[in-house]
Amino acid sequence: MRIFIRILINAIALAVTAYILPGIVITGGIVGYLLVAVIFGVVNALIRPLVSLLSMPITCLTLGLFSLVINAAMLLLTGLIAGNYLDFTGGIFQSFLTAVIAGIIISLVSALLSWLLPDKKNRKS
Repeated sequence: MRIFIRILINAIALAVTAYILPGIVITGGIVGYLLVAVIFGVVNALIRPLVSLLSMPITCLTLGLFSLVINAAMLLLTGLIAGNYLDFTGGIFQSFLTAVIAGIIISLVSALLSWLLPDKKNRKS
């Protein structure tokens, strides 16, 4: 159940980001957002740890700011996969800067929604 909530949170964060930033195009309505959220979750679960590990020296040198570049790269990869395999028109993000800003917005919205939703693991019975 928890994974479905995370997918829904990511889909809402993507929808909010697409509403705020004009450079993001996700077609397909709710189903499109959910599919892109699933792809985003898989990319973050499988590829991001390896990229983060390999880029640890530059992340340390930039005091963590390189993680914004990693976020943007994962979003661009998500857009590439969604554009190729889900028959979306083109990529989702128009530029790297749009992906960086989108990564910040998605992180903030996801954190806010995760904070607002109760977590069963942290509740006392």
